[in-house]
Amino acid sequence: MSHDCRLYLITPPTLPADFERQLAEALDAGDIAALQLRLKNTPDDELRRTIDRLRPIAQSRGVAFLLNDRPDLAVQSGCDGAHVGQTDLSAKEARKILGDLTLGVTCHNSRHLAMEASEAGADYVAFGAFFATQTKEPPEMADLETLEIWAQTMEIPCVAIGGITAQNCAPLVRAGAEFLAVVGAVWAHENGPAAGVRALLAAIRAA
Repeated sequence: MSHDCRLYLITPPTLPADFERQLAEALDAGDIAALQLRLKNTPDDELRRTIDRLRPIAQSRGVAFLLNDRPDLAVQSGCDGAHVGQTDLSAKEARKILGDLTLGVTCHNSRHLAMEASEAGADYVAFGAFFATQTKEPPEMADLETLEIWAQTMEIPCVAIGGITAQNCAPLVRAGAEFLAVVGAVWAHENGPAAGVRALLAAIRAA
């Protein structure tokens, strides 16, 4: 299965000053399916400026550019789609706003939520967190079985998220995750984002 698994990058909680350069390096280091811009509590105008800066870097490389939480802004600002959680607007509402753009939905550890999301028109569902993570406190944990059963029985692709690194990703790849969503394993890699991407891709291939 491992050849089907691709990387899905999520931006760090706070963007460093030279983030454009880091992003370009990361995306040039290997095959990446998507980039999600995930900035919490950011005013709309700042969010728009950030989208305008980062979107071309992703799209010019054939990487889908997705916006967290804000389907309305995703449509207005030329993004490829949006990702919504369970507390944001419903998947059904998000689908209405996005038209035929990509919609992803956070489903934690619940196949029931994932079924509801797919019925509402989600293009992918995200399960997690699989491992402890610095990005969300405290994360709701997910188990491998949820991912495995989904991957075996459903057509809609699933993303695994939460504390995923090159060291721990093999079971997720083997369980059938179509995408691995990563934050720290790339942006906080000791040798830089490109090295982080290469290490993850090598681990996916080895799984």
